[in-house]
Amino acid sequence: MNIIRWYNGVMKRFGQENPILATLIFSSLVSVSFFIIGTWFFSAGEYWYLVWNLFLAWLPLLFAWLLLRTLKNKRWASWQGLLYTFLWLFFLPNSFYIISDLIHLQTDVIVNGLYVMVMMFSFSVTGLLLGYISLYSVHKQLLKRFRDNTPHLVVGIILFLSSFAIYLGRYLHWNTWDAVINPAGLIFDVSDRIINPGAHTQTATTTLSFFVLLGSMYIVIWQFIKIIRKTVKD
Repeated sequence: MNIIRWYNGVMKRFGQENPILATLIFSSLVSVSFFIIGTWFFSAGEYWYLVWNLFLAWLPLLFAWLLLRTLKNKRWASWQGLLYTFLWLFFLPNSFYIISDLIHLQTDVIVNGLYVMVMMFSFSVTGLLLGYISLYSVHKQLLKRFRDNTPHLVVGIILFLSSFAIYLGRYLHWNTWDAVINPAGLIFDVSDRIINPGAHTQTATTTLSFFVLLGSMYIVIWQFIKIIRKTVKD
């Protein structure tokens, strides 16, 4: 009981200082708890990759936060600003990638399918929240610097590239680290699909499907935020 009171006290004070971060931590803890309970009672340890993917999904938010801190004192074109922007872009697809793990519900032999579905959905929602919040933060910074539709276009391109990255990870089994470990192989696969799109119809259908999904969800979130802010002002 003392541990629970201590935990509640810490989360209460921390949540007052940064409610969004506290909420994301809470959501992550719920997801990890699903995995721990599932491993203990339902032998769901094979889904350990969900925890790893959730860790990777946190990295874009970290780099977005570092970028925002940098932009308070430095120009975006500074080496720190460019570095954090690159790292944010590099890891951002991992936040959205978790949703593709739902494919295992179709291919795996699952004893407690309903529980695993709930667990995977929890991880997917948390990953999406992490990705969208970091994207929204960067989007707002772009809007401060451009008065036209350039920020919206940039965000659209980022979501399209993230959708393509999901395809590369899910079907070609490339991961973030391969861009450093085996860049030649990655470049070959990417260029082949650009040069010969007709031979890789799955590339287009998967990329466009995720682009429409991620883009439409972001538009909904963007509009909800605008409505809430307007309601608060009124």
